[in-house]
Amino acid sequence: MSEAPEPIVGWGTGTTSYDVFLEKEGIPVIRGLWVENLLEVPLAPWKWKRKGGRGAYINLDGSGVNTSYIAIDAYLLEIPPGESLNAEQYMYEEILFVLQGRGATDIWTPKTKKQSFEWQEGSLFTIPLNARHQLFNGDGRQSAFLFGCSFAPTMINLFHSDEFMFHNDFVFTDRYAGQEDYFRGEGKIIGKRLLETNFVTDVRVFDKLENDPSRGFGRNIQFEMGCNSMALHMSEFPVGTYKKAHRHEPGAHILILSGQGYTLEWPEGEKPVRIDWKPGSLFMPPDQWFHQQFNTGPIPARYLAFKPRSKRFRTKGRFMNNVGLKQGGNQIEFEDEDPEIRALYDRECSRNGVEVRMPSR
Repeated sequence: MSEAPEPIVGWGTGTTSYDVFLEKEGIPVIRGLWVENLLEVPLAPWKWKRKGGRGAYINLDGSGVNTSYIAIDAYLLEIPPGESLNAEQYMYEEILFVLQGRGATDIWTPKTKKQSFEWQEGSLFTIPLNARHQLFNGDGRQSAFLFGCSFAPTMINLFHSDEFMFHNDFVFTDRYAGQEDYFRGEGKIIGKRLLETNFVTDVRVFDKLENDPSRGFGRNIQFEMGCNSMALHMSEFPVGTYKKAHRHEPGAHILILSGQGYTLEWPEGEKPVRIDWKPGSLFMPPDQWFHQQFNTGPIPARYLAFKPRSKRFRTKGRFMNNVGLKQGGNQIEFEDEDPEIRALYDRECSRNGVEVRMPSR
């Protein structure tokens, strides 16, 4: 790894340690409210030759980066045909999703032997905290593209030390001790709609979602991975339906896996912004903005939501995202929403030849 420049941060500069980290990474940083298609994001080689390959950071307005003390970032990386990334390790949690391609990952620590696992398009897995690892593209004809979310902003701003973050030999044996089945098996149910696992072969066809009426319609599963403090959930909702609007803290990275539709996002008292989505779209609702997902296509819509807080290792606090505004919560019940919300949905479904299956108003 090449030497990184000395950070220049502190009082009066308006710059955080994570800002300096992004600058020396030297790849594009995508801003805004959403990305229509991750596979069309412009990429560049890492300037600070840390990973190899090409990549881009995707820190949208709702990421919480530089606005929230506990935040996760997102990035896209490309592994060229038949090649590999550099071996590396770091002191922040990370979860990866395979957008395109197939390959393998080697994992090892000073206290464990090297083990490998293969992945394919649709695979979801975590990198154990500070474990050394290397990613390989198993296809000699096409690039592999992976989408990742990590706790890098939180940890880099907290410790502001490259040596500690990237050259630390501490082994978290309570998280990963070289178990041969660590990246195999079906996982373990540890709560209602809560699955502890470290690897899912293909989340697009994962069938263990359970009914979840809290948003009105659909099925849901929560993933806890790698004993991480960050986590994610996957939701699917039927043709001809949409979800109740709600709001919460920043940091939820919503990646569309299947279906087509749109999302409305708005701060209280203002006009909604419309985001049209399809597989590969990514959006992150800003802090305390209401947001609401609408399925206007002929198949169920499914998405992943990467989040900075897990249920198993969460901090104290009640976010009340499933409680109506009239009861002091942060959710808008169907009967309390602006009538234009439903009128717009009816028009969109009619245009697409989709039967609306929402309750009568």
